[in-house]
Amino acid sequence: MRLEGKVALVTGSAQGIGRAIALRLAAEGADIIIDDRADDSRAEEVLAKVKESGRRGCVIAGDLGNIADDRRMIAEGVRQMGKIDILVNNAGVEKNASFWDVTEADYDFVLDINLKGTFFATQSFVNHLRETKRPGKIINLSSVHEELPFPHFTSYCASKGGLKMMTRNLAIELAPLGITINNIAPGAIETPINAKLLNSPDLLAALLGNIPMKRLGKPEDVAGIAAFLASSDSDYMTGTTLFVDGGLLWNYSEQ
Repeated sequence: MRLEGKVALVTGSAQGIGRAIALRLAAEGADIIIDDRADDSRAEEVLAKVKESGRRGCVIAGDLGNIADDRRMIAEGVRQMGKIDILVNNAGVEKNASFWDVTEADYDFVLDINLKGTFFATQSFVNHLRETKRPGKIINLSSVHEELPFPHFTSYCASKGGLKMMTRNLAIELAPLGITINNIAPGAIETPINAKLLNSPDLLAALLGNIPMKRLGKPEDVAGIAAFLASSDSDYMTGTTLFVDGGLLWNYSEQ
């Protein structure tokens, strides 16, 4: 198992891609800190599955858009698990609105979680590694929309574009510390955030027409890439975005 002896914290890991990543990293040998907005039945179910695989785990609830919660998440994870080796910044949100209708509250909601929260959770994690003088791995869940325009989701695209540049910049700054940072950019994945799409045959058919592989991705498709980036197999990779999109990015056209 590639991650035996490691501790990974996965934000937003009670469902969707985060859940799949948490379970895959556990299968690879890592102990798992499950982070979600609430310590509810979904988070506890993921924890139970982590323990079924023979790994240790815990649940930490908090609002990623709140800096105090970001810092507490890292500190509490270290207190309960002894250390953190891998941070997966998976939690993310989006709001659908024409640009001229976007409210300040909706803009802040998206940017606070997708960019500001990721920034300060990563800062706290890096400080933990600096204090303990250890290398580490940071994996950000970006999106094809760090590159691909997405009309009516401008705040979301801005957050993912910012995450791309943050990752490139930190790759240089953190490399001397032995800390790598990379992005995974999923395309259309079968997750709760795409519930409307999954329940609309016309929208789904139009999207599949843009995907050369003619299917949506599954959370497990993304989780396998996260396991690679969390392992020593990726030790010489940093500042990179890996696209997991079935070819969508290079074949997309607006209808």
